[in-house]
Amino acid sequence: MERLAIYPGTFDPFTNGHLDIVLRSTRFFDKLIIAIATNPKKTPLFSVADRTALIHSSISCMDNIIIDSFEGLVVEYALSKHSTVIIRGLRAVSDFEYELQMALINRRLNQNVDTIFMMPSEEYSFITSTAVKEIASLGGCVDALVPTPVKAALLKKFGVVTEI
Repeated sequence: MERLAIYPGTFDPFTNGHLDIVLRSTRFFDKLIIAIATNPKKTPLFSVADRTALIHSSISCMDNIIIDSFEGLVVEYALSKHSTVIIRGLRAVSDFEYELQMALINRRLNQNVDTIFMMPSEEYSFITSTAVKEIASLGGCVDALVPTPVKAALLKKFGVVTEI
């Protein structure tokens, strides 16, 4: 039986921290669905179609990853894809409280779906999508923070001109 996990998030934008979790998750699961969530509380910089394309171009060499999007409850989405595992990244203790609450709520909604927490590698533990957007909007260097296709999209979005 194929081991399938769901890695949900807004991924606005997809960072090297996200990529690290993806790459490490594929060691434990046969297939991974990166599920782009539509969150009505957030105003994304990139559309779902743009985020899908950016993630795809950042991981194009991997054939065991599916990129999808969803609205609604992640636990229902996981079940619709026949997965009983949700992957969540934890950067710091501050993430843990929120993520624990969500995992417990998801377990209450369906006891057959488990959440696995993964910490990013040390070099990515401080990266947030919010910080990346702010740095890029102010013309700062995001080379070590995001995959190359995401960097290009950020530069274009914020009208940052670079020398060739």
